[in-house]
Amino acid sequence: MEREWLEARLDAGSSLEAIGREAGLHASTVGYWVKRHCLTAAGSTRFSARGPVPKEELERLVTEGLTLREIGAAVDRSIATVRYWLDRWGIERVSAAIKTPRDAATAPRIATFECSRHGVTEFVLEGRGSYRCKRCRQERVSAWRRRVKRQLVAEAGGACQACGYTSCVAALQFHHLDPTEKLFALSQRGLARALDVVRAEAAKCALLCANCHAEVEAGYRTLSSDRVCSDSPGRIRTSKN
Repeated sequence: MEREWLEARLDAGSSLEAIGREAGLHASTVGYWVKRHCLTAAGSTRFSARGPVPKEELERLVTEGLTLREIGAAVDRSIATVRYWLDRWGIERVSAAIKTPRDAATAPRIATFECSRHGVTEFVLEGRGSYRCKRCRQERVSAWRRRVKRQLVAEAGGACQACGYTSCVAALQFHHLDPTEKLFALSQRGLARALDVVRAEAAKCALLCANCHAEVEAGYRTLSSDRVCSDSPGRIRTSKN
C-alpha cells in the first residue's frame, strides 16, 4: 500500500475500516501498513491510555454537583471512564442534585423529583442553585455529626470524667464548666459545624455521661474547680450534696 495514498486518506479523517473498504482490504491490514509507514490512525490519540483522572479534580467537580456527562466533558473522558475513576478513588457522587431551571429566581424552594436512593421524594433548593434530596441531606449531616462526636469523645479521653462510664458514645455529653464562655451547645445542631469550631468549644467542657450530667445540671452533684483529682488521673473531683 503506497504511503502517499494512505497518508492522504488518514489526513482526511478516514477510519481504518473506511480505508479498508475503499482498498478492498481488512482494517487490520490497513493498520499494519499504517504502522509500517510510521503513520497515525485517525482517533488513535483519543482512545489511547492517558492515565488516571486526578482525584482532586474529580472531587471538586462532584462537589459542584455536575452530572457524569458534564464531568466527562470537563476532563475530556467518556462517562464510563468517569464512573471507573469515581469508583477507583472511592468518591461518592452527589447523585441527589438536580439543576434548577433557567428562571431559578422564581423556582420553588421545595420540589418533587426522583432520587436514585430514595425514589420520588422532596428536594430542597440550595444556595448554589441546585435541588438536593432532603433525605440525602439529612443522612449526610447525621453521618457528619456522628463522626465529629466520636472524634471529640476520643480526644476528651473516651470516658465520663466523673464516673468513668465508657459503654456508649451516645450517652456521653459535653458539660460547659463556665456557662459564660459557652458559644453554643455541643448537641446535634452544634455538631454540624466545622470540626475546628466544635473542637474549640469542646475544650471548654467536661465529658460526662448522661446520668452524671443530669446530676450536675440539677445541682445534686458539683464539679471541683480544679477539675482533675490528683489521686485519680483523668477524673474530675465531684461531690454530692
